[in-house]
Parts: sequence; structure tokens; C-alpha cells
Amino acid sequence: MAPPILKLDDIFLSFGGAPLLAGASLQVEPGDKICLVGRNGSGKSTLLKIAADLVEAQSGEIFRHPSSTVRYLEQAPDFAGFSTVQAYAEAGLGPGDDPYRVTYLLSHLGLTGEEDPSTLSGGESRRAALARVLAPEPDILLLDEPTNHLDLPTIEWLEGELQKTRSALVLISHDRRFLEKVSTATVWLDRGTSRRLDRGFAHFEAWRDQVLEAEELEQHKLGKAIEREEHWLRYGVTARRKRNMRRLGELQTMRSQYRGHKGPQGTVQASVSDAQESGKLVIEADKITKSFGERAIVTPFSIRVHRGDCIGLVGPNGAGKTTLLKMLTGQLSPDSGTIKLGTNLEIATLDQKREDLDPEDTLANYLTDGRGENLIVNGEQRHVTGYMKEFLFQPEQARTPIKSLSGGERARLMLARILSRPANLLILDEPTNDLDIETLDLLQEIVAGFPGTVILVSHDRDFLDRTVTSTIAPAVPDAPDGRWIEYAGGYTDMLAQRKGALEERKKAEKAAEKPKVQETAAAATGAKGKLSFKQKFALENLPKEMAKAEAEIAKREQVMADPNLFTRDPAAFNRLAAEMERLRAGLTAMEEEWLELEMLREELEG
Repeated sequence: MAPPILKLDDIFLSFGGAPLLAGASLQVEPGDKICLVGRNGSGKSTLLKIAADLVEAQSGEIFRHPSSTVRYLEQAPDFAGFSTVQAYAEAGLGPGDDPYRVTYLLSHLGLTGEEDPSTLSGGESRRAALARVLAPEPDILLLDEPTNHLDLPTIEWLEGELQKTRSALVLISHDRRFLEKVSTATVWLDRGTSRRLDRGFAHFEAWRDQVLEAEELEQHKLGKAIEREEHWLRYGVTARRKRNMRRLGELQTMRSQYRGHKGPQGTVQASVSDAQESGKLVIEADKITKSFGERAIVTPFSIRVHRGDCIGLVGPNGAGKTTLLKMLTGQLSPDSGTIKLGTNLEIATLDQKREDLDPEDTLANYLTDGRGENLIVNGEQRHVTGYMKEFLFQPEQARTPIKSLSGGERARLMLARILSRPANLLILDEPTNDLDIETLDLLQEIVAGFPGTVILVSHDRDFLDRTVTSTIAPAVPDAPDGRWIEYAGGYTDMLAQRKGALEERKKAEKAAEKPKVQETAAAATGAKGKLSFKQKFALENLPKEMAKAEAEIAKREQVMADPNLFTRDPAAFNRLAAEMERLRAGLTAMEEEWLELEMLREELEG
């Protein structure tokens, strides 16, 4: 095992009150790809900042290898002193680093480098910060929510970059699919301490449940042991009890452990407030269009949305998802075509920009709209602090200003507000941003079980697969031209349907080209109607060449079957993967050539 290049051991940190971190540890070795998981407010970002030397722990041991380089993805990048994004990104390079990496990364992240940093949106700022930390290819990359505000094509590109990077990774993300594809180890931060699983996030949730079940069993056993000792204390022989001070001391210790046990943080308990049932037809759009200047955002698009549908909108940033959403909900008029909204609609909206959050407002005032201490939920009057507790807020936070909340807590607060309003049509624009895994689970259950209608925009593939009944996406994913298509099912279903449509189109094109190929081949055989010498040679030798290619592919597959190869030697893994791709492409070409020649031979021989 390689020595660690970063090690945090027994880290303690408190901001007054209960400790945020109490004995947390993190060890990073070369090639590690660690996901750091835990509830909102568990201290994940703080631990990452301690690792980056941006926050000082109150106690604990910290080791950083003297020669290792560390880069930390900032949530709020500081662009002061930089006139362009290119200059900002290049400032992260070290001596000997390749400046071209900055240009390469910016182009894949949808930036030119000439942008003025003062005009960047939140998403563009995140992209610029990603380019800055990825460009030097440091020994350790610390990434806090790297996928926030990125569209799906960029997230998938980033997955590929992180899978092949030589840097050790420690990353925090709410995107399950992203964590499953990138991570090879998991550190779980829970109640101030950490536990490590040397497997990727795909195995985390089953392991976490086993740990909590074992902990609950141990606590139950401790309770029973205390009962037995207390029975002995009450009914044992008096003289023996007084002499056995050790046993009395052990009982006091057990009682202290039992009382001091802090169970796992509860889960959010919520459901959407009931509203009057909407009409069966919720939205009907007929040949709607929208353009801004010469750019077409939506070309003639029609859809019928019925009560009970859950529809997801996906696509790259700038494709027009929010514009289409606003048209479908009547907030924006189409240039042509018609939109008809159904009857009895009561709409609740979660906006991705969190625009209706006043940072100076208090939590209680925001939830009650300034109407005192109570709010109406499902027709019942509830005290605001009781309702807040269902969303894991403490009663003392009722007078806390919103500006003091973390991103995840703000998302939870907005969720609490919209779920308290009666609704039969939910409009969710990037609802998963900043939510922890457990709250995401609840949101999935709410959306999947909602009796009304849901329209949502999301870049979270796992969330889409678990919730939506159909997916609207650009007809041309890489270069949206205003054409949108509705696919049945979630994101994975959409990809399968796209692939099937592409294969059908290729078959049609191939069938159209086949007569031309046969005419050319017939001409090459000459007037005698025989195969040429070159064609005969190829027909005889191609099977041997195909067998050789298959053997080479099998040899490489055997080497790549080693699950530790990528961690041990990523360069060799990438080289073998490239060779496999080349060999398979060559084998496919040979098979197609042999098949055409064999069909021609049979045709000529009658």
C-alpha cells in the first residue's frame, strides 16, 4: 500500500454548541477517488476546507506530503484582479504546467476564455473554477459539488476527465450517477465522525444501512445489560453490593454511554398539501414556436399533458428548457401556436435561482408569509417551529436570517414552503441542487407518489430515471436547433430510444447504398462475371485476420479484467482501452467486407 499523500486524523472542530467534527479522519493515497458523503450540515465542506488548509481545526493531526500539489474547487470563486476568464484559469497553473490545458478545458466547459469575469452567471463561474483546478493536474483534487449548474453533456464529459485523471480525488456531490461512475472509495461523515468503505458509492447505501442496524442492535444490548445490572443493584445481597465498587462503576459508565448515544439524524417527513383535483387535460400545446432574434428556441412543438403525468425536460444549458417550461405553464406567450391550460390548476413552483429568498428574512417569516407564528398545512393550523422540525430545522433557527443557511438548508427551506401550499401541478426547476441524498430520496417519493401533475427540469439522471413518465429533449443533443422530442420513460429510456432510432437510420442509409456497392463490385469482376484476384485473396485471408484480431482483443480483455489495474496504472489502462477500441473497429470493418464478398460470390455462382 502506497503511503498517504494527505492524512487528517482525529479532527475536532466546534463553532460553539455541539461539535461539528469530533474525531473525523480522512486518508488519501495516490490514485484514490474518494466520495465524501453525509447529511447537509454534517461538516463535509468544512472537512474538505481543512484538507485544503483553508480552515484550521481546533485539534487533530494533519499531514500533507511536502511535494504534493493540492487544488480546491471554490464555491464562490474570487475573480478580483483578472480581466478575462482565461487569465483567471491560467493563474492556477504551476511551473512546467501546460497552458494549452486551460484552453482545452474551457472549450469543453462552454467558455471561450475571453469572457469578463464580472459578467459571469453562477454556472459560468463554476465552469471557470473547474478549469482552473483541473488544468494543473495536481496530486490531489478537492471538489465540492462540481456538477452544480452543469448540463448533462458537460457532466458526462467531466466524468470521463475524472475517471482518467492521475490526480487523487476527494469529491462531494448529490448526483448519485456521477458518484457511482467516478468513485472507488467512500468516506461517510456522520455525527462528527467518519467511516471508510473501500468501494465506490454504488455500494454505500447498503453498507450504511448495515452499520446503522448493527449500531441499533448494540444500543439495544446495552439497554438490556443496564437492566440486568440495575436488577442486581436493587435485589442483590446488600453487603456484596457495597463491596463490589468496580461493578457499580461499570454500571455508571454504561448508563453514561446509553444516555450520551446520539442516534443518526432523522429524515425529512413531508408530503404535498392536498388541493382540488385538476381537470383531466392539464396542458395542451399545439405547434408552439419561440425565437429570440434569428435563433430558434422552439420550432413547432405539440404535446398533451394529462393529470398524473410526470414530465422531465433535459438538454444542454442554453437549449431553451426554461423557455419551453414557461410557455407550457402560461408564463410566456409563444410566437405562434396555442397553449391551453386545464381547469382548477393550483401551481407550486421551485425556481432553480432561489429568486424569492430574501437573505435578511427569517425562516419563520418566510414560511408563514409574515402572518405570525402559524401556517395552514393540509387544512390544519400548524405552529411554524413544529413544521420546521419535519424538515430538520431546530426551533431556535426560527428567528435565524436566511443568509446564514447553507445551500442545502436553503433548498430544504424552499421545499418546505412549496409543500405547505395546496397544489395539483408542481413545477420544479433544478430541484435537486444542494439537496443531500436522504432529502433527495424523500423528494423522489413525493414526486413519484404525487396524485397531480409534475413538470421538472433536471440534470440529475438518477432522479429522472426514478420519477418521470416521459422525457422531453432536443432532437439534436449536441447542437440544439429548436426541435424537441418527447420520449417515453426516464433519461436512460430516452438514450435507448435515441440509440435505436440512430441504428434504424444507419440501416436505412446502408440499404440505400447497397445497390451502389453491388454495381461497383459487379463492374470490378469484369465481363466474365467472376471475382477478381484481389477479391478472392481477401475472401480467403480475411477469416485469418479476423481470428488474429479476436485473439488480440481477448488478451487485452484478460488484462483489463483486473479490478485494480486502473488504480495501479491508469496510463496502462487507458492505453489498453484505446487499443481495444481500434481493434474492435478494425474487426467490424473486416467482418463487413467479408460478408459483402461472400454475398457477391454466392450471387455470381448462381
